[in-house]
Amino acid sequence: MTAECWTGHGFGFVWIFPVVFLAVPTYLIRGMFGQNNNPNQNTTTETAREILDKRFARAEIHKEEYAERKRTLSS
Repeated sequence: MTAECWTGHGFGFVWIFPVVFLAVPTYLIRGMFGQNNNPNQNTTTETAREILDKRFARAEIHKEEYAERKRTLSS
């Protein structure tokens, strides 16, 4: 057996280089301009009261549970 059988006539791993040269810059550019680095993104965290209000507004919790949790947060 000659080396040509294992490498596909000399072109065995040549296809890897264009893939690497395209993938690495793409990965780096997405890291620089990705969603996590968006300066306009709202980075403030919600308070427990705001989350509770939104859950009540979406009808995820009933009025009684809302009132009970609201009292718990106030104390």
